[in-house]
Amino acid sequence: MPHSRTDQTARPAPARIVAALAGLVMLGACSAQEGPPVDASGEMAGSLDIPAPAGSAAAEAERDCLLVVWEQQDSPDREFDRANDPAEGGLISCATGTSASQFEATLTALREAATGEDRDALLGEIGVPLLYIDADGNRHDMMETDLAEREFTEVFSPEMLALMRGLDLRDMTVVPDQGGFFELGAIWLSPGEPGGRPRVVTVNRQALAEAAAAATTTEGETSS
Repeated sequence: MPHSRTDQTARPAPARIVAALAGLVMLGACSAQEGPPVDASGEMAGSLDIPAPAGSAAAEAERDCLLVVWEQQDSPDREFDRANDPAEGGLISCATGTSASQFEATLTALREAATGEDRDALLGEIGVPLLYIDADGNRHDMMETDLAEREFTEVFSPEMLALMRGLDLRDMTVVPDQGGFFELGAIWLSPGEPGGRPRVVTVNRQALAEAAAAATTTEGETSS
């Protein structure tokens, strides 16, 4: 059975990822600030307040972070990574310690697994223990054995699978030292090592419900 927890919503990226980037001169321009607190719904309690370097400084920061990330990869997709490094909240490479192409690989796998409702494929993209936040905001640490049993259908509900089918890198927000999230924190991804493939580390059904409610309210205001 899952174990209850009450301390966090998204697991921070491993310290060695941050350490690998800490020596860069320009790193402070894009991710020096520690990520803001994240509440039970997956929303950030405060503003990101991430500096937005302009012109050559931004380009230099991106280049330096990507160089460090690429050094950890056998066959980096440099063109894709450069084109897709900017994200809501900062640069993917600086904030997460890995590259846009690695996130895209995980998102592609999640979309395919969710479309086919392939349990084994989904489990292959999960970091364990997985932090699961249920519809009432209760937190649980879930091991692979938990997910292989009845809890799987609770965590990966039809609504969560529908979200996964439509995951798009352009919709991701990054938070330094924590990873990237979608839909107010309904899903969080974080790499396990510098330059590596991110894994799903948090599934938050409460945040998903709040995102759906917010979207419905917005649609109603637009149509009125």
